[in-house]
Amino acid sequence: MKLATAAEMRELDRLAIEQAGIPSTTLMTNAAAHVADLAKTLMAEHRHALIFCGSGNNGGDGIAAAVAFMKAGYTASVYLVTDRAKLSPDAAEMTRRLEELGGELEIFDPAHFVNLYYSADVIIDAIFGIGLNTEVRGTPKAAVDLINTLKDTRNIPVISADVASGIEADSGRVLGTAVRADYTVTFTLPKPGSFVGQGILHAGEVRVVDIGIPEEMVKGFVGKTTLITADRVGLSVRPRDMHKGRAGKLLLIGGSVGYTGALTLAAKAALRSGAGLVFMGVPEAIYPVVAAQNLEAMPFPLPCIDGKLNNEALPLILERMQNIDALLIGPGLGQSSEIDELVCALIRAANVPIVLDADGLNALSRHIHVLDEARTALPFILTPHDGEFTRLGGDLSHGDRLKAARDFAVRHKCTLVLKGPGTIIATESGHAFVNTTGNPGMATGGSGDVLAGMIAARCGFPGPIFTAVWAHGRAGDLAAQALGEYSMLPSDVIDYLPEVLKQIVR
Repeated sequence: MKLATAAEMRELDRLAIEQAGIPSTTLMTNAAAHVADLAKTLMAEHRHALIFCGSGNNGGDGIAAAVAFMKAGYTASVYLVTDRAKLSPDAAEMTRRLEELGGELEIFDPAHFVNLYYSADVIIDAIFGIGLNTEVRGTPKAAVDLINTLKDTRNIPVISADVASGIEADSGRVLGTAVRADYTVTFTLPKPGSFVGQGILHAGEVRVVDIGIPEEMVKGFVGKTTLITADRVGLSVRPRDMHKGRAGKLLLIGGSVGYTGALTLAAKAALRSGAGLVFMGVPEAIYPVVAAQNLEAMPFPLPCIDGKLNNEALPLILERMQNIDALLIGPGLGQSSEIDELVCALIRAANVPIVLDADGLNALSRHIHVLDEARTALPFILTPHDGEFTRLGGDLSHGDRLKAARDFAVRHKCTLVLKGPGTIIATESGHAFVNTTGNPGMATGGSGDVLAGMIAARCGFPGPIFTAVWAHGRAGDLAAQALGEYSMLPSDVIDYLPEVLKQIVR
């Protein structure tokens, strides 16, 4: 499913109004009907909604929802958080319809708010829409704070119209303060801000609804960001004559004294993801331990100093690279000047796709020019978390992870997997994918090693990288359901991979 920025969504609305001849008030009425329908399912004995509205068209959605309530025999208290003179034409029209039914648009005064919220079954947030780009202040801020207080103290469910008020639609940034919704009913296409950055914490369950824009216009929409959902991922059925040499031959380089488990997790994840052959180059000092941990993968010893690989390992690795399909560098590798030289040399000599993770990224961060100089048609896939991304030169200072990831991938001609809630896969073409799976139980050492192995497997036996990212998160979700987020381990994620992958073979 495509994600639409604020500008892209405004253009779709314009096309529907001007080319398809659909009145803007019809689109607003349709949007409001979906919000009202959800709200009605959450109502209890009072059958009463508390609605906070801004002066723009998002506020109009809230007022139109009140109209829908009244026509259905429900009641609503509707509060405007700004001056009535500022109402948009469509919001003013919805106000007229509300008043025709005997309803009232009241001015919200935070100092004297003693009205019907004690009998409210649901709160609808229609303060700001997709156009918000400045910090929330004054009376709107007071309304947002009140909504969050009522949610916390009185357990009143909150529905946001299109995006949670206070969230920047394109980036997920919190602009001063933001509503913490239980549900976001978003119109036509989902907005990036509900799936990236802090927006994830404020959107709640996102429901995408059709408001009447012609299907051909929506299908013809070409955006630069795609939401990774279950219907988009898949693995091809293996041919009956498949053999291990065709299923992907991987070379994994990593490990050091004190860090023997990272590469093992990556190897096991790669094998569980379908890799045919997995070789593991490790320092000879830890080879006996790694060999004992791995039955299916094939570790081999490499020269080392102080438990870490050194430059003498380079020719042996290059020899192995002649007969593989993908190379993973980094899990448990450690840091030293010789490791920096080794990683840079392998990048320069690459004749297969390279996945750089963990200490492979740390080495690259001190020599980022090597990545730019080594540009080839082969994929370079970097898998940093936010701290590693910053060390690589990524700019997260503005709070827009999606833009930062996209800019970095385009600038350095690589594929960037920026890990975290709402993991982002940005490509050198400027397109980005946003993941929807995963949970806080995966925030533990080793989860990234599992993901790196899964991505390497997709490089070895071609398939979209975003399938690996989605499957990693989905396996984590199953582990959390069975074991709880506090108790699950990265190895548990590997254990649930078979169940996930069986379901996505097409």
